Amino acid sequence: MINHGFIRVAAATPEIKIGHCSFNTNEITNLIDLALTDKASLIVFPELCITGYTCGDLFFQQQLISDALESLIKIKHYSKDKNISIVVGLPFKVLNSLYNCAAFICKGKIIGLVPKSFMPNYNEFYEHRWFAAASNLSVHEVVIDKEIVPIGTDILFAHSELLDFKLGIEICEDLWTPIPPSTFSALNGATLIANPSASNELVGKIDYRKQLLASQSARLVCGYIYASAGFGESTTDVVYGGHCLMYENGDKLRENKRFQLKSNYIISDIDINKLVMDRIKMTTYRDHSTGIKYREILFHMDIVAFDLNRQIDPHPFVPKNKKKRNERCEEIFSIQTIALAKRISHIGCNKVVIGVSGGLDSTLALLVCAKAFDMLNIDRRNIIGVTMPGFGTTDRTYSNALSLINKLGATTKEIPIGDACLQHFEAIGHDSSVHDVTFENVQARERTQILMDLSNKEGAIVIGTGDLSELALGWATYNGDHMSMYGVNASIPKTLVRYLVEWVAHTSIDDSMKSTLDDILSTPVSPELLPPDIDGNIKQKTEEVIGPYELHDFFLYNMVRFGYAPTKILFLAEKAFADVYTKKIILTWLKTFYKRFFSQQFKRSCLPDGPKVGSICLSPRGDWRMPSDACVAGWLLDLDKIDA
Repeated sequence: MINHGFIRVAAATPEIKIGHCSFNTNEITNLIDLALTDKASLIVFPELCITGYTCGDLFFQQQLISDALESLIKIKHYSKDKNISIVVGLPFKVLNSLYNCAAFICKGKIIGLVPKSFMPNYNEFYEHRWFAAASNLSVHEVVIDKEIVPIGTDILFAHSELLDFKLGIEICEDLWTPIPPSTFSALNGATLIANPSASNELVGKIDYRKQLLASQSARLVCGYIYASAGFGESTTDVVYGGHCLMYENGDKLRENKRFQLKSNYIISDIDINKLVMDRIKMTTYRDHSTGIKYREILFHMDIVAFDLNRQIDPHPFVPKNKKKRNERCEEIFSIQTIALAKRISHIGCNKVVIGVSGGLDSTLALLVCAKAFDMLNIDRRNIIGVTMPGFGTTDRTYSNALSLINKLGATTKEIPIGDACLQHFEAIGHDSSVHDVTFENVQARERTQILMDLSNKEGAIVIGTGDLSELALGWATYNGDHMSMYGVNASIPKTLVRYLVEWVAHTSIDDSMKSTLDDILSTPVSPELLPPDIDGNIKQKTEEVIGPYELHDFFLYNMVRFGYAPTKILFLAEKAFADVYTKKIILTWLKTFYKRFFSQQFKRSCLPDGPKVGSICLSPRGDWRMPSDACVAGWLLDLDKIDA
């Protein structure tokens, strides 16, 4: 799919002269040309920009009304060989009334007119003096330049090939009402909403305007393009700042600088795929019936290819802003803590057993246990931290595990697993010198057996340490570290685990604890199931086997959160990691991700309880319900197109 479902849009504020339609039209066409050089497919201009919004009683002048119509026709003809759709505002007479309208123009045709629904007639606004509300309209079509043109608020403009490119229009005040018309447009399929506006500037108004746009675009799960009147409008009593904004499902994509003296515009790329997939998942979205039958008016223009004009976050689970990241970490840690506290108090249990390896995951889980016990006023010595050195345990991780347990004031228990594993190898007839999956999984299951049996002995529950990324990839031993009685990290991705531990290290504890946590943070990720190298260092490094976790977390987020096709995820990953990984490397690990994600669902189908903390969760009881025998072939075939 060209541009992978992104549509480039523009919002423009032309310099105008009040009542000077030919000057204003020239400014409009100049901006159209500039937007075309940026490969925009849609440009939105302000309310009544052909005449100027502040014409006052000049709207009663035949000359102005006819000049505006002439300018509209001029823009129509100008657009004939232009590969862009245009939303432009003008006063338009229908029967015995004048209407404040937005015209949608494309490829030499006026595709339709949408009149303003709500006329502000309070404070500085007197629109009822000049314009009739859309509800007064008694016709569905008008004739312009010898062509029949649809008119009404029940119109959506639909691209004839890119089926999810559907545009609805509301005008300025329409957004500020209790139930904006865009609500009905979106429920009837509009993925983009254009708002030609003339919103004057008052102290503090900008914040409320942004809140409205963010809220409406989020509520409607739509792209919202807002263009407001600017320099040239009358300053007799009020001032217009020419504010242009673009939002996508609550997120601001682009904003211009207000109070510019010349014509200006902004562009951004809106992800229509993302909007549509979100709507499909939201059952409450489709459960609304508008009771209004909309007319879909088809238009066509070529959608040209462009280089994406927006940042793609390589680490979608981790906020880039440090202050926001710290706030997020505090909130997540609190969710984990209160969840465990609830489970412990419900059971009536005052002890937990946790395997501590000296790695990031078990460190985070142990810190959560300590905080939960503090909340419940239970002695931390009732946290039994178990270190179980095996064939791959290094001195570094062993020392860090013991240090962490001791500094937290928990109870340390050391149970080596080497002899038990050797005995088991002998019992099943496995050669202990063969370091295969059996060699690894015997160790993982021996550790889990110890934890489970110890919890029975102590009257405790086993706290799981596995994270979301491991669950996605199935990087856990079935009925080994895959199993616990409560998994506090179950919906924490690996890229976020590190920041959570780092946050605790730098905000919540003393310096002696910080040094241990800092060393754990700098330790390579490893299950430590294979013997270390000759220098005693970790030899088995997870990311060398299955790929970088930052890539897998990126794949996971975009696959599960937005349902993107593999080729789109590859496209986004190339943008996000342009200076880090080649396309070939990304493609290799993306294929690995899909193969593992599909083949390892059986582990997620019997996942222990654990708290959901973010928008991605793989619990079979909640967010992710997938058959264990689903076939990955279709997804891999999509990626094979890249190889071909």
